[in-house]
Amino acid sequence: MKNYRFLVTGGAGYIGSHVVNLLVDNGHSVTVIDSLITGHKELVPNEAKLITCDIADQKMVSKIIQEGNFDLVMHFAGLISVEESVNEPERYNDFNVNKSKIFLNTCFLHELNNVIFSSTASVYGSSNKNQVSESDKLNPLNPYALSKLKIEKFLQEKSLELPIKYVILRYFNVAGADKEMRTGLISKKSTHLIKIACEVALGKKDELIINGDDYDTIDGTPVRDYIHVSDLADIHFLCAEDLIKNQKSNIFNCGYGRGFSVNEVIKSLNSILKHKITTRIGKRRPGDSQSVVADSSKFKKYFSWKPRFNDLENIIKSALEWEKKQKEDI
Repeated sequence: MKNYRFLVTGGAGYIGSHVVNLLVDNGHSVTVIDSLITGHKELVPNEAKLITCDIADQKMVSKIIQEGNFDLVMHFAGLISVEESVNEPERYNDFNVNKSKIFLNTCFLHELNNVIFSSTASVYGSSNKNQVSESDKLNPLNPYALSKLKIEKFLQEKSLELPIKYVILRYFNVAGADKEMRTGLISKKSTHLIKIACEVALGKKDELIINGDDYDTIDGTPVRDYIHVSDLADIHFLCAEDLIKNQKSNIFNCGYGRGFSVNEVIKSLNSILKHKITTRIGKRRPGDSQSVVADSSKFKKYFSWKPRFNDLENIIKSALEWEKKQKEDI
């Protein structure tokens, strides 16, 4: 892969910063746009250029694009909490839809036409199938999922009238941290199960609330497909190279194809710790799906891809190590 120039929105966030580190590791030029509302500048490697601005600032973004001569844009920026989106649907529509459209239109105006967009498996809603594939019916159950679906459709519609090419990546449950501990999940109000469980394990929180144990699953708790964030970064890297070279739009699921219940995740953590963390059964959260597991065969076949970190225990261990590091850094 030759050296490319990437523009990355939300590159100071959890997933974005892992991708930025990987791009820099491979000798590419990276410019990050991040408002730092939820991002953390310390997660951006020194080799990348960080510009603090809003993606909807057309004047600033135009200047960045004109000066950058980018090959591709990766659009991570956005709000990501399902629970928060249920309480603040208008805010989520503004940040994730309106601002994204303004930003992407600015890109297209300046002929930055290759886009990788971070979407979510939440667009599928709750599925009765063992696995969901890219061609399955979409049924977003919350404003967060709906906001992502709106931008998926926006990209698809724009590609009919403009010479743009896109890859839409539907993330399943992303967890874990960079093995070199350069970056990981930082959030005071995290809704990520593995992060919260690790916080309880290290005494940062008193207990883990299990949101519902009366779902129609193996043990009554919701089932999710957990993908290591470093494998997800690799997926972006492969898609970037392919999109630039082959100019083919696509949609891919980003998961492993194996589901774990909330109780199974807790059991795995307890096994690592050799003691049990404190848990309590709480109410179901509005907008939560009962089970979402990826059919990831399309991506695996297209790229002959084999994940490097497909192991729940390893995912949890890396998340735990990162959480320990955060505790030491405070």
